Amino acid sequence: MSISAIRPGILQVVPNLEEGAAARSILATAKLLVAEGWRSCVASAGGPLERELVAHGSAHVTASIESSNPLTLSTNIAKLMKAIREHKVELVHAHSRAAAWSASFAAKRAGAAFVTSFETAYSGGEGGLKKRYNAVLAQGARIIASSEYLAEHISRTYDVEPARLRIVRQGIDLDAFDPAKMRGHRMAKLNERWQLGLDRRIVLLPGRVVRGRGHLAMLEAMQRLARDDFVLLILGDLDPADAYVRELEGTVRSSGLAKRVHFASGGDDLPAAYALADLVVMPAAADATDIGAVPAIEAQAMGKPVILGNVGALGEAVLPAATGWLVAPDDIDELAWSLDRALAMEKPTLERLAERARSFVTREYGTEQSARRTIAVYRELVRNAPRPNLPEPVVERLAIPQVD
Repeated sequence: MSISAIRPGILQVVPNLEEGAAARSILATAKLLVAEGWRSCVASAGGPLERELVAHGSAHVTASIESSNPLTLSTNIAKLMKAIREHKVELVHAHSRAAAWSASFAAKRAGAAFVTSFETAYSGGEGGLKKRYNAVLAQGARIIASSEYLAEHISRTYDVEPARLRIVRQGIDLDAFDPAKMRGHRMAKLNERWQLGLDRRIVLLPGRVVRGRGHLAMLEAMQRLARDDFVLLILGDLDPADAYVRELEGTVRSSGLAKRVHFASGGDDLPAAYALADLVVMPAAADATDIGAVPAIEAQAMGKPVILGNVGALGEAVLPAATGWLVAPDDIDELAWSLDRALAMEKPTLERLAERARSFVTREYGTEQSARRTIAVYRELVRNAPRPNLPEPVVERLAIPQVD
């Protein structure tokens, strides 16, 4: 067999294959690799998506990727080395910090190209042991960031030259988040579980219930509004012992908003939660630079207007004045004004916004688009790479400042 006839292999090393946007993007990349003639292998601790992965032609290696135990790390390196040999792997792609520690050793020993993905601006980047731990992700021959903001953060924090950075937006499952496929019984089930009623509109604030995510700002903005025709649905698991949760609940009571604020957990049907909402808000504080943009993208895929704090990657996750609003972080007056404008929109305007939002997400954030751009990065490093089935997509790069 000629060298050109040997299909090059790609090994993705990930924490697990639990259901979620990140795992769905990895699965989409694996599927497309197989469809275009590559070999595909994924190493992870497993999960519900493992069966689907294997059914589409990828191999799977079970490993405790997230463990920091030195013995487990050694075992993982051996497993990855074996997978690299068996599947003719020419490139190893690590999707987390823990994954990168074992994957970098295995790739180096095997002479394979090494690619990493940053998905957030990890804390501890200012120095010390935490920065050294995070810096393993800066060792890739190519480093994939999910936003321009993140690419700039990586370049600045880890002294990474822009030539190694690529921007691939986080993909979401457009079939799962499709308003045309939503059925009323799913929405009714959540409405009944959360006891929201039918007489007022719903403003949804999704995500982790932690300081800096805009909950307190929303409560203050609600008090400044003359209108009271909506309820705020805070969707996220609550820890009753957490100091911030206790502060948030106390503020709800003392501000007289107890009947207008609902805390909800068990968000196992996020598309239905977005479908229930009239508006989705993520008014992040200025210091919440690690906040993920996926909920904002999912909401727009469901045709919902969004109000986002202009912080971190959120500033890139909306078309201002077209699919939603960007507000200055911690600016309560601007947040209240945006809430009033969004809730005052009439049906024809909302329908046009929904169409634009869905089109924006379909163009920029689908898992297939993410997969094609990821594989385009692989082609930069792999000789004899199979040709793409469709024209090669353009992968964004970090703009290099011009020096006069």
